[in-house]
Amino acid sequence: MPGVDCETCHNISARTGLDNGAYVLSPRAHGKPTKFGPRKDAVSPYHDIVYSALHTRSDFCATCHNVTHPFSSVAVERTYDEWQESSYSCMSHAESLPPSRPMPVSFHTQEVDLSELFTTLWRQKYLIAGIALAVAAMAAVYAYTATPQYQTKTLLRPPSIKDLDALNQTGVYTLNPEDSLRRVGAALNSYEVRKSYFDKHQEQFSGIDSGDLTQAFERFNNEAFKVIQSNAKSGDNLTTFVGLELTYPGTVEGHLILNGIVQEAINSERNQIQGDLNSVIDNSLDTLERKMGVARASYEADKDSTIAKISENDALKRAQLQDELRALRTELRDRRESRITQLNESMQIARELGIVKPTTPTAMGQGDGVGQGNVFRTEVFNEQFPLHFMGTEALGAERNALLARKSDDHASPRISEIKKELQLLDQNRQIEQLKLRKNDDLFLTTLVDMRAEKSRLEHINRDLSELALVKVDQQAIKPNKPIKPNKLLILTLGIFGGVMLGIIVALLRGMVLSRSASPYEVSTEKVFIGQSTLQ
Repeated sequence: MPGVDCETCHNISARTGLDNGAYVLSPRAHGKPTKFGPRKDAVSPYHDIVYSALHTRSDFCATCHNVTHPFSSVAVERTYDEWQESSYSCMSHAESLPPSRPMPVSFHTQEVDLSELFTTLWRQKYLIAGIALAVAAMAAVYAYTATPQYQTKTLLRPPSIKDLDALNQTGVYTLNPEDSLRRVGAALNSYEVRKSYFDKHQEQFSGIDSGDLTQAFERFNNEAFKVIQSNAKSGDNLTTFVGLELTYPGTVEGHLILNGIVQEAINSERNQIQGDLNSVIDNSLDTLERKMGVARASYEADKDSTIAKISENDALKRAQLQDELRALRTELRDRRESRITQLNESMQIARELGIVKPTTPTAMGQGDGVGQGNVFRTEVFNEQFPLHFMGTEALGAERNALLARKSDDHASPRISEIKKELQLLDQNRQIEQLKLRKNDDLFLTTLVDMRAEKSRLEHINRDLSELALVKVDQQAIKPNKPIKPNKLLILTLGIFGGVMLGIIVALLRGMVLSRSASPYEVSTEKVFIGQSTLQ
């Protein structure tokens, strides 16, 4: 059966019916290739073999050899049913099917007399020659009146590294020679680039067609241009190129158009790169400006924070010193008042004892006898004399001095130190210098690199007018002869076609004339495969 091989039957693992291909194919079982067959001892190095009892039964063949229409249930093939009804069904094997019955094929035969055929053609040689000459003449008219079509092309290769060095040295935009060639090649295939050149040089396209020039350009653009490229898989820089081929009528200067479009594509990509470079530089400068602004704002915030902290510390220290000063003055005043009270009490005691001048307890006990003669007395005491022994004069003088005192600040050296510290706090020179800074950028260490980068970006040469994106390996030139129409080929085909057409017409004419003169019947023969009969 055509289309059925061993794989089909040996992939069947089960059946679901007796007709219309009701079987289940299982080419793989448990992830391995598997075949089903009637032998239990079969082995194979290529796949697993599973014994199938279904393959030993005759109904195995029914799934393919009983076919009914799926909608009308009309029997299309009943080979299995016919076999079951025959005497061969008792053998229980599909191989026991009876041999195929011959299929009759009928056709009509007629002997061809070659001599009569050549005679017929010779008798109509003038007709054949006339038709051949007519067709050849029409071919000649077309060959010599058709508008000649010319073809020219240009080839572009990758630029050298030095040609792109000016762009790559900017540090913000890089372009390798292969990418540069690909970009120009994409521009050559761009409708926008071709339309831009057409709009600028419409006079060069005036001869391509009559009617609307824009529509003529659309047809010309779709049919005349062809981009040619090297094999990208070769990886050989020596064969890397991009070309543009133009087929054009002789009424236009195609080589000028092609060279102009190539230059337009180069200029378009150069302008695109120029715009990209400007955008990258401007964006980088804007980013640096924002970073510098953030750094300045951060510095201002830090400076204000420093001033605030210093001022707060000074205010706190000033308040503490003033509190200490008030406490010291209060202490000194209390001491002075306590001293005055003590002096008043001692004066009262001295007055009662009659002590006017300073004396000692020993001297006071000896009375007046001590004053006779020159007497020097030395006394050693382990305890301080009571204050009233100073006498009323000394005590009164001290009390008067204490009462006349207006300030006790001189009584404590610490007060002088506090006054000095308070005076220093009145004017903090660190805050004064921070506020007097005119150019804060000089104190920002993070701005050094940013200002250097900004200066570098501002001094980048943005002029790419001399940037060579490709190397023009072959410019388009005006061809010497057209590529079509091929006059010799057209004339040859015209003559050959004319002769063939003449022969066909002559044969048809001869058949018509012969049939009208002596009609005949074609005998019928039935041929069978393996045997034949004539009726």
